[in-house]
Amino acid sequence: MTKGNINVSVENIFPLIKKFLYSDHEIFLRELISNATDATLKLKHLTSIGEIKTDYGQPKIEVKIDKEAKTLTIIDQGIGMTGEEVEKYINQVAFSGAEEFLEKYKDSAKDSGIIGHFGLGFYSAFMVAEKVEIITKSYKDEPAVRWICDGSPEFTLEETTDKTDRGTEIVLHIAEDSTEFLEESKIRELLTKYNKFMPVPIKFGTKTETLPLAEDAAEDAVAETTEVDNIINNPAPAWTKTPSELSDADYKEFYHELYPMQFEEPLFNIHLNVDYPFNLTGILYFPKLTNGLNIEKDKIQLYQNQVYVTDEVKGIVPDFLMLLRGVIDSPDIPLNVSRSYLQADGAVKKISSYITKKVADKMVSLFNENRDDYEKKWNDIKIVIEYGMISEDKFFDKSDKFALYPTTDGKYYLWSELEEKVKPMQTDKDGNFVILYATNADEQHSYIQSAKDKGYEVLLLDSPIVPHLIQKLETSKEKISFARVDADHVNNLIKKDDTPISKLNEEEKVSLKTTIEEAVNDKKFSVQVEDLESSEAPFMITQPEFMRRMKDMQATGGGGGMFGMSGFPEMYNLVVNSNSELAAEILKNENAEEKKSKIKYALDLAKLSQNLLKGKDLTEFIQRSYQQLSK
Repeated sequence: MTKGNINVSVENIFPLIKKFLYSDHEIFLRELISNATDATLKLKHLTSIGEIKTDYGQPKIEVKIDKEAKTLTIIDQGIGMTGEEVEKYINQVAFSGAEEFLEKYKDSAKDSGIIGHFGLGFYSAFMVAEKVEIITKSYKDEPAVRWICDGSPEFTLEETTDKTDRGTEIVLHIAEDSTEFLEESKIRELLTKYNKFMPVPIKFGTKTETLPLAEDAAEDAVAETTEVDNIINNPAPAWTKTPSELSDADYKEFYHELYPMQFEEPLFNIHLNVDYPFNLTGILYFPKLTNGLNIEKDKIQLYQNQVYVTDEVKGIVPDFLMLLRGVIDSPDIPLNVSRSYLQADGAVKKISSYITKKVADKMVSLFNENRDDYEKKWNDIKIVIEYGMISEDKFFDKSDKFALYPTTDGKYYLWSELEEKVKPMQTDKDGNFVILYATNADEQHSYIQSAKDKGYEVLLLDSPIVPHLIQKLETSKEKISFARVDADHVNNLIKKDDTPISKLNEEEKVSLKTTIEEAVNDKKFSVQVEDLESSEAPFMITQPEFMRRMKDMQATGGGGGMFGMSGFPEMYNLVVNSNSELAAEILKNENAEEKKSKIKYALDLAKLSQNLLKGKDLTEFIQRSYQQLSK
C-alpha cells in the first residue's frame, strides 16, 4: 500500500474547490460522468485504430445510490487506470489525462468526442463527499487498484482483488450537508439536466417493460413483464446526425425531447454543421412567437461534446436569435474551469457570425422553396427577422431577399417588389419614395382608406420594434422615407404638384382658423387649415411623424429619451378641410354658441377616430349624440 500527499501547491485545495472553483455544487455529477464518458471513448478510439486488441462491445455508465451506506457510485466500462496512472492523473492536480491523450493522438482522436478540457473535474466530487474512493482496473494486464482520500491532501493507494473487470468505479461517501444527492429524484433530475444527450448510454436503475403477446395468444392472456436497464439518455441526439439522415418528423420529435412541456410544433428548423475554422453543430428552431412568449424559459442550450453546459448563450448566439430554441454544441467555445462562464475569445465572434449567416441563408431558401408557406409564417417570425435587421449589419445586407413588407390588404412585398410596384405611384414631387404604413389597421382605418382612395399602398408594420426598423431602413437606403398614415393628411405625406383649388380666400382661412382655435382652446392641438377634396373629412387629427416615432422608440428602449421625449406632452395637429361643408357652415353661422357646439362635436368625432376620446369626454359625447337623435 502507498501513502502520500496529493501534489498541490496549497495546504488544502479541497475547501478552495468547494468554495471558489465551482459555483454550483450539483455539477459534480456532470464532471464525473464526463470523465467516465472520456474513459469509454478513449477505449473506443484505441480499439478502432488497433492499439488495443479487445472487443469494445456495448459499454455503458451506471449510476447507483446506496442510502444505507450513504454512497453514490459512478461505474464505467472504459479504459481504466493502472496504479501508476492513478498516481499521475489523480494525485497531480490540474494535470489533465484527457489533454495529454488528445495531444498524443491528436490526428486520429480529433473527432472522438473527448471532453477533457480540465483536469480538476474529478475533484468537484469533494463538494458533496466527505470521502472518495476510486476502484479501477486498466485494459492493460495489471492489477486493479483502490485509491481513497478523505478530503485532506493525504491519500492511500493499494492493489485490490475486489475488481476483476476493466473500468473505473468512483464511490462518493456523501457528506451530511449534501444528503439530497442520495435521493433518486434529485439524481434523476441532474442526469436529465446535464447528461441527457451524453454519447455513452447511462443506466440509472431498472424499469419494467411489458412483453408483446404472441399473435395466437388467447383473448384473456396476460402479457408478461421484464426488468430492463433504465437508460436515461439519448446517446445519438438529432444534432449529431446529418440532415440527410433526418426527416421533418425527426426534427419535431427532437424538439419535444428538448422541451417536453412545449405542445406547439416549431415553425421550422436550421441545422448547423461546420468544422472550419471551428467545430460547431446544432439545431435551432423557430417557435411560434406570441406576445406572451417567455424568453426566460425554454432557451437555447449550449453543449460541449454532448455535455450540457448552460442555457445562458449570450455572446455565442447573436442577440436577435435569443428568441429561438434549440441546441448548439461546440468543443471550441472557451469556458472557465467550471464551465459556468463564457470567456471572451475571437472564436466566439466567429461562431456568432457563422450562426447569423446560416440563419440568413436559411431564410432565403425557405422563401424561395415555398413563398406561400413563408408568407403564412411571417407574423410568427417577423420580430426575430426585424430585430436581426436592426442589430446585425451582415444580416441586414441579406434581408432584401427574405424580409417581407405586408400591406393592410394582406399582400406581401420584398423590398425590390416595393420599389417596382409601389414606388412609381408614391414618389413625391422631390423624387422621394414615401412608404405609408399603419400600425393598427382597425384604429387607423379612415386614414388607410383615404390613402387607398388615391391608389396608394399602406404597409401594416405592427411589431414593437418598427420605429427602430424604419430608422435603419431610412438611413441605409437612398431617397426613401416612412410616414405613418395618420401622421398628416395624405396630400402632405406624399406631396404632388397637383393640389385642390381652395373655395376660401386667405382672409376666410385666417378667420376659420381663429374661430376654431378659440372654440377648441386646447394647447395639445395645433390647428392647420388645408385645401382638401370636399369629400374628405372636415376635421382630422394627426400626430407629426418625428415626434410620435421618437416617443415610440423611447417606449421600446430606443433613442426617444436622448431627444428629451421621455416627458414630452402629447401634441397633435387638427387638420381642418377648408373645402368641406362644415368649414363653410362655421364661417357663415353668426350664432357663436352654435358654432362652438359644431366645432366641439366635430373635434370629438375626430378624436373618436383616433381613439383619443375617453373618460368623461366620451360619456358626454354619447349623451349629446343621443340628444341629437331625439330632436
